[in-house]
Amino acid sequence: VGLLPFCAVTVFEQKLLKQFPAVAQTMRGYLQERAEVTAFIHDPLAPGHQGRLLGSVLNEANLRRVLKFMLDEHEFLSPFGIRALSRVHKDHPYVYQVGDQEYRVSYLPGDSNDGMFGGNSNWRGPVWMPVNMLILRALLQYYLYYGNEFTVECPTGSGQQMNLYAVAEELGRRLSAIFLKDEQGKRPVHGTSRKFQEDPHWRDYPLFYEYFHGDTGAGVGASHQTGWTGAIARIMRLFASTAADQ
Repeated sequence: VGLLPFCAVTVFEQKLLKQFPAVAQTMRGYLQERAEVTAFIHDPLAPGHQGRLLGSVLNEANLRRVLKFMLDEHEFLSPFGIRALSRVHKDHPYVYQVGDQEYRVSYLPGDSNDGMFGGNSNWRGPVWMPVNMLILRALLQYYLYYGNEFTVECPTGSGQQMNLYAVAEELGRRLSAIFLKDEQGKRPVHGTSRKFQEDPHWRDYPLFYEYFHGDTGAGVGASHQTGWTGAIARIMRLFASTAADQ
């Protein structure tokens, strides 16, 4: 919630504008006529690292603002990926009143505690793999444009500076940790289930759950979501086989 505009980003090479000059001319004309819009978005004609161009809703100042919240472990950054809702809402739920009826949205890292929206509302805290994939892709796109000179604190407040490739790599590490054995030899995905944690017929066959507990990484929802949750294999392979300079 609030992070999806961050994902609307694409890097392209300047040679495309030279190859299609009519597109470049149309783009310039469109932007010149809409100063009220271009004042708040990234300038798509401003060259970045290696002359690349960037199409993004977020200019550099707003990008840094979003990253500060996204990479805060008290907000969106879980030990197991990016949460669907900030953890701040655990102690500070969003509350509004309509007549004599009160409505509230609280941080819920696992299953919802009510039947809101005609069923179980699972978007108030868990980690979802497809959204994390969009965030990973966006981080790598921004890195292609800003390069190694652009660094942010990760996690926020840690004093540790990282470029955006390293941030993406750290996010991939946290997502992978859902499925890998921890120091006690337990896989967070299996939660408190002794059968899946200890039984030799089950312990090495992780299930691909629909989404994951925002604090513990335990699998929640459907246990066979091998489509979007299976993307973890792509994440692991990407960072195991590719370095930042590639």
